[in-house]
Amino acid sequence: MKPNRRPANPCFSSGPCAKRPGWSPSVLEGALAGRSHRSPVGLARLVEVIERSRTILGIPTDWRVGIVAGSDTGAIEIAMWSLLGARGVDMLAWENFGEGWVTDVEQLNLPDVRVLRAPYGRLPDLSEVDPARDVVFTWNGTTSGVRVPNGDWIAADRKGLAICDATSAVFAMRLPWDKLDVAASTGSLRARRRAS
Repeated sequence: MKPNRRPANPCFSSGPCAKRPGWSPSVLEGALAGRSHRSPVGLARLVEVIERSRTILGIPTDWRVGIVAGSDTGAIEIAMWSLLGARGVDMLAWENFGEGWVTDVEQLNLPDVRVLRAPYGRLPDLSEVDPARDVVFTWNGTTSGVRVPNGDWIAADRKGLAICDATSAVFAMRLPWDKLDVAASTGSLRARRRAS
């Protein structure tokens, strides 16, 4: 359904957004600008951000959380380039980010890629996703505003991995962590270990 309200702030967008209320340059005091992430203070800050993210998002303790270079794009590409290829993969595309992941996976020259597309702003038929295959999908289409309704379509006993671009979802809605194997959001990658 098309929303009938617009954001109160006209600067809302999927690109650079307005600063939060009360923001000023003073919030950057104590920022580690120019410090290596390998320095003791840089490493401590990374650990703090990772643990705070785990708590705020309710990420289960059996998940590994990391911060990677390249924003969400880098995180999803790390997952795809590292994890895909052991089985067939279903790619879901209904907006520009999903289409971008399809373009990226084509570079891997995998032997068995199936693309499930839908027109911009509509979801593909999620019942067509094969639980024996890996699946790569965007939870919430940032530019289209269309999201998967829930994780019910992801089989609990799946053999394939569920790799999710969760950038526009992770801080906006609850995710079914038990149905995801990898979730990426801007600058971070989360993955869990499964028995299979």
